[in-house]
Amino acid sequence: MIVNREIHLAARPVGEPRPEHFRLVSTALPEPAEGQVVVRNIWMSVDPYMRERMDDAESYLPPFELGAPMDGSAIGEVVASRSADVPVGATVVHFLGWREYAAVDAAAVTVADLALAPAEAWLGPLGTTGLTAYAALTQVAPVREGDVVFVSAAAGAVGSVAGQLARKLGASRVIGSAGGTLKTKKIVTDFGYDAAIDHRAGSVAGQLAEAAPAGIDVYVDHVGGDHLVAAIDALRPGGRIAMVGAISSYNATEPVPGPSNLFALAAKDATLRGMLINSYFHLFPEWIGKAAGWLADGSLRTEVTVAESIERAPAAFLDMMRGGNVGKMLVKL
Repeated sequence: MIVNREIHLAARPVGEPRPEHFRLVSTALPEPAEGQVVVRNIWMSVDPYMRERMDDAESYLPPFELGAPMDGSAIGEVVASRSADVPVGATVVHFLGWREYAAVDAAAVTVADLALAPAEAWLGPLGTTGLTAYAALTQVAPVREGDVVFVSAAAGAVGSVAGQLARKLGASRVIGSAGGTLKTKKIVTDFGYDAAIDHRAGSVAGQLAEAAPAGIDVYVDHVGGDHLVAAIDALRPGGRIAMVGAISSYNATEPVPGPSNLFALAAKDATLRGMLINSYFHLFPEWIGKAAGWLADGSLRTEVTVAESIERAPAAFLDMMRGGNVGKMLVKL
């Protein structure tokens, strides 16, 4: 008998999540209602924003429910369909990950063209992580010819794409931060960065001053904290900051103080703009059209860190939050 296994949120963490905050639950195989499909998930994504959804707090996405399956991006094969638009056998992207089988409204799935790229790429460079890098560097903090660009968490899912994309958009110098010598070496050798800052090795501000002595024009922020302070200090007049994430504060148990140098943005006539990827989904066709070609010709290099099977999903999430991934962290189901 085929059963469905899914990961539930068992308790809300205070500070850093631990394995006991998750529970593996076996359920009956879902049946599709009219207008739905059942998807056998092949790959699922774990992402930093999921930590915020573990708190019972209002945000741009609702919090995970206790004792219920978590969700997030996944891709899989349609094994049952009650929709004329999505046939059995199609490979689709949807938002009901953290389970092996999902009953999904046909209107909420996107058929993936595996002739363009393999299934896992639709959760990474052709998915929201790739689109985030594209929107950040073209819409939120647009790169101009000759700019010096700084990206934090440069070895992660978005950062590993952002460095290469900044170069394609005309940046003259691209600097990334990462944790440890393995990652700092990789972002230079594989992901198009000119210089790497190891945030574990010393002051971010001091290392950024050495890497960009004349300052920076664009900063893509995934970290917040000391990275954001250093970037504001290094920003040149007219500079732009895209605030994508702030992973340094996601496990905080008390309010995190803001940058003490925030008013420097006014003196520099600079901008700091937050972004939600939901606001840029209309750019997906444009981005996929470009990124698929770059993946095919090898000019966009990506990497995935893979955990095997649904029971490893919580450990994969915890490992990703501690910086244990290079590129996109995926769970192969």
